[in-house]
Amino acid sequence: MDTPHDANQHVPHDLLNRSVRDIASGTEGILMAVVHENVGTLGDHWMDIAYIRPERGGVEFTTAAANIEAAR
Repeated sequence: MDTPHDANQHVPHDLLNRSVRDIASGTEGILMAVVHENVGTLGDHWMDIAYIRPERGGVEFTTAAANIEAAR
Protein backbone atom coordinates (compact mmCIF):
# COMPACT_ATOMS: atom_id res chain seq x y z
CA MET A 1 0.00 0.00 0.00
CA ASP A 2 1.28 3.40 -0.90
CA THR A 3 1.03 6.10 1.72
CA PRO A 4 0.07 9.55 0.46
CA HIS A 5 2.18 12.45 1.65
CA ASP A 6 -0.73 13.79 3.71
CA ALA A 7 -1.57 10.49 5.46
CA ASN A 8 -2.62 10.76 9.09
CA GLN A 9 -2.41 14.54 8.95
CA HIS A 10 -4.87 16.85 10.66
CA VAL A 11 -7.22 18.46 8.18
CA PRO A 12 -8.62 21.99 8.65
CA HIS A 13 -12.38 22.09 9.24
CA ASP A 14 -14.77 25.00 9.83
CA LEU A 15 -16.49 23.23 12.75
CA LEU A 16 -13.38 22.39 14.82
CA ASN A 17 -13.99 22.96 18.56
CA ARG A 18 -17.70 23.51 17.95
CA SER A 19 -20.78 21.44 18.71
CA VAL A 20 -21.55 19.02 15.89
CA ARG A 21 -24.02 16.26 15.13
CA ASP A 22 -23.14 12.95 13.47
CA ILE A 23 -25.96 12.55 10.95
CA ALA A 24 -25.41 8.76 10.80
CA SER A 25 -26.06 8.16 14.52
CA GLY A 26 -27.67 11.42 15.70
CA THR A 27 -25.00 11.71 18.40
CA GLU A 28 -23.74 15.19 19.31
CA GLY A 29 -20.44 16.41 20.72
CA ILE A 30 -17.46 18.70 20.16
CA LEU A 31 -15.42 18.22 16.99
CA MET A 32 -11.87 17.72 18.27
CA ALA A 33 -10.02 16.83 15.06
CA VAL A 34 -10.33 15.71 11.47
CA VAL A 35 -7.59 13.33 10.30
CA HIS A 36 -6.89 11.91 6.82
CA GLU A 37 -6.62 8.14 7.45
CA ASN A 38 -6.42 4.87 5.54
CA VAL A 39 -9.54 2.96 6.58
CA GLY A 40 -9.18 0.18 4.01
CA THR A 41 -8.85 -3.43 5.13
CA LEU A 42 -8.13 -5.04 1.75
CA GLY A 43 -6.36 -2.12 0.15
CA ASP A 44 -6.08 1.63 0.27
CA HIS A 45 -9.21 3.60 1.08
CA TRP A 46 -8.38 7.09 2.35
CA MET A 47 -10.99 9.20 4.15
CA ASP A 48 -11.22 12.24 6.39
CA ILE A 49 -12.26 10.95 9.82
CA ALA A 50 -13.89 13.24 12.40
CA TYR A 51 -13.08 12.74 16.10
CA ILE A 52 -15.97 13.86 18.32
CA ARG A 53 -15.97 14.14 22.11
CA PRO A 54 -19.35 13.97 23.90
CA GLU A 55 -20.13 17.35 25.53
CA ARG A 56 -20.77 15.78 28.95
CA GLY A 57 -17.73 13.54 28.83
CA GLY A 58 -17.30 9.95 27.82
CA VAL A 59 -15.46 8.15 25.08
CA GLU A 60 -14.59 9.99 21.86
CA PHE A 61 -16.10 8.47 18.75
CA THR A 62 -15.34 8.74 15.07
CA THR A 63 -17.35 9.16 11.91
CA ALA A 64 -16.70 10.22 8.35
CA ALA A 65 -16.11 13.97 8.23
CA ALA A 66 -18.79 14.14 5.54
CA ASN A 67 -21.30 12.93 8.16
CA ILE A 68 -21.04 15.93 10.48
CA GLU A 69 -23.06 19.11 10.63
CA ALA A 70 -23.34 21.97 13.11
CA ALA A 71 -25.50 21.02 16.10
CA ARG A 72 -28.71 23.03 16.46
